[in-house]
Amino acid sequence: MGIEEQDQQWMAHALNLACRAEEEGEVPIGAVVVKDGVVIGEGWNRPIALHDPTAHAEVQAIRAAAIKQCNYRLPGSTLYVTLEPCTMCAGAILQARIERVVFATTDPRSGAVESQFQLLNHAEFNHRCRVDSGPLAAQSAALLKQFFRKRRNSPSTRVS
Repeated sequence: MGIEEQDQQWMAHALNLACRAEEEGEVPIGAVVVKDGVVIGEGWNRPIALHDPTAHAEVQAIRAAAIKQCNYRLPGSTLYVTLEPCTMCAGAILQARIERVVFATTDPRSGAVESQFQLLNHAEFNHRCRVDSGPLAAQSAALLKQFFRKRRNSPSTRVS
């Protein structure tokens, strides 16, 4: 299986986790950390359920991977995430020393990898990540748009 096929497979896994977040009423974002072809951590957005503003999908996946590896550093790993990471998540990715990040769709408002900032490849940091984007971008973007459309049209979230 080539890199592109693997990226599609792991992003599909992350997209399934995003659907789990949506089922729980969270913004549908999912993430999976893979090393040597094996999942070592996964997560989905849970800030509402956990009453924790840091409980983004990427942070959840990184925490799970670090516990599984018994190491706060995750060299040689790849993080797959359905939406471009924010500044907080980019910082966690750098601290974990993740080697590669693959995200599905950009976040034009707060993306910190390509859209607003390029933190994962900033010259001043002592760690940089290889970054790829695009696998299952249309599906991820559609899931997010559908989620927010439903939320805007819900009687319980309308502003009167």
